[in-house]
Amino acid sequence: MSNLDLEKIRDLIYRKTGMRFPEQKDYFIKSRIDQRLQDLGVSDYDKYVKSLLREEDKREFQHFLEKITINETYFFRDFPQLQGFAENVVPEYLDQKRKNNDYKLKIWSAACSTGEEAYTLSIIFNEILEDFKKWEIEIVATDIDRMVLNHAQTGIYSARSLKDTPVIYTKKYFSKEDKGFRISKTKTIPVDFFQLNLSDRLAMRKMRGFDFVFCRNVLIYFDEDSRKQVVNQLYDALLPQGYLFLGHSESVGRITAIFKLKNIGGFLCYQKP
Repeated sequence: MSNLDLEKIRDLIYRKTGMRFPEQKDYFIKSRIDQRLQDLGVSDYDKYVKSLLREEDKREFQHFLEKITINETYFFRDFPQLQGFAENVVPEYLDQKRKNNDYKLKIWSAACSTGEEAYTLSIIFNEILEDFKKWEIEIVATDIDRMVLNHAQTGIYSARSLKDTPVIYTKKYFSKEDKGFRISKTKTIPVDFFQLNLSDRLAMRKMRGFDFVFCRNVLIYFDEDSRKQVVNQLYDALLPQGYLFLGHSESVGRITAIFKLKNIGGFLCYQKP
């Protein structure tokens, strides 16, 4: 593959997803093309690359995207942040909603991968809401990759995915099967999984009315322009006083000042004024 073709593929990925792959990652793109050719059982490398660049088959481009997306996640990832969220953010936020006689709660796990984060949030709210039956709770989880969404909807996970899960929760919310651990969907708050590209402005405009948005370890794959676009869309998705949670190495400080930065329980989060 020529360097020019690789540059064009990097640009195409960027235009479609907002993810910026540097030239140093060309080896990664090549390896994923090789994997896709093996899946298809074809050997005409040049023809495949040219068809991608011409966008002749949108479904095939989606398959290719699913090869290059990175899906590293597990239950209760970044436990201190989640603990601070559950112990310091949620109680005060819910008390205010109760005072307003507002018992609706809407949570979004953006770029949810195989679903561990979304189910983690489901477990957390199931544990901390003493007046659970009063609440109308909606948890949505989105990703650009259909394969990981299928995995999430199946709800079966390896022991590695549960490595940071408190034992008491493993026993309460999972059952052991031959293929791994299945999350109990009768004991957890339902999660609605669907496909969404964070760079799709039209689709993002439909995401509104959220109390909490988790978009962790995602923005690191975007360049500054794409980050700004996504962060502004996440801001619009939140209700006033709603919260945005990012990964520990991510920040919106250099991108925008529209959020109120808060240090709660030793971790940073962002609140919509």
